[in-house]
Amino acid sequence: MKTQELIGALVADHAPSRFRFARIFALSLAAAAVAAAVAFFAFIGVRPDLGAAAQHLRFLTKLAVTLTLLAAGVGLLRRLAVPGADVGYWRFAPLVALAVLIVAVALELLAAPSDSWGARLVGVNARFCLIFIPAIAIGPLAILLIALRRGAPSRPAVAGAVAGLVAGALAASFYAAHCQDDSPLFVAVWYSLAIGLVTLAGSALGARLLRW
Repeated sequence: MKTQELIGALVADHAPSRFRFARIFALSLAAAAVAAAVAFFAFIGVRPDLGAAAQHLRFLTKLAVTLTLLAAGVGLLRRLAVPGADVGYWRFAPLVALAVLIVAVALELLAAPSDSWGARLVGVNARFCLIFIPAIAIGPLAILLIALRRGAPSRPAVAGAVAGLVAGALAASFYAAHCQDDSPLFVAVWYSLAIGLVTLAGSALGARLLRW
């Protein structure tokens, strides 16, 4: 049987169960959020000046980037989770978060003196960012991969990568409440690297665990 025929047969066989998988997927997202919250509060917790920081645009922009990436990743992953599903324009959804970040970086470069760019980029928490975002993402990634096994995605590595993107963005959204580096330059480099590591891990795991 050809691959496309096999996918078509699977889609037909699983049509009545799509609602059930939608529930599984929604529950997995909730469980992933709980796992991220538990890890976040167990390891680090919120920054002491969170209330004051939340009144500043740079902090809100940081959250906007991570939450937009999270929403885009969830929408894309939901469509990759079932065989033969058409992702359509959702394949471009993560670019919205990238566009927000690019605009924020451009405005930062225009507003800040050039001799401060290096300090803003390096910040004070780069090492912790690269450690704690992947650490917080471990539980959510495991939960999402388990859920994806119930959906039989036809592109295991891609689905695993997007699961890693979702887990990384979720972890970054929590970590943002701890990190005192609010510069878009810092977010563009260190948050991207941390989320990228989780995405690569998800792709490698997906290629092994989601094959059928």
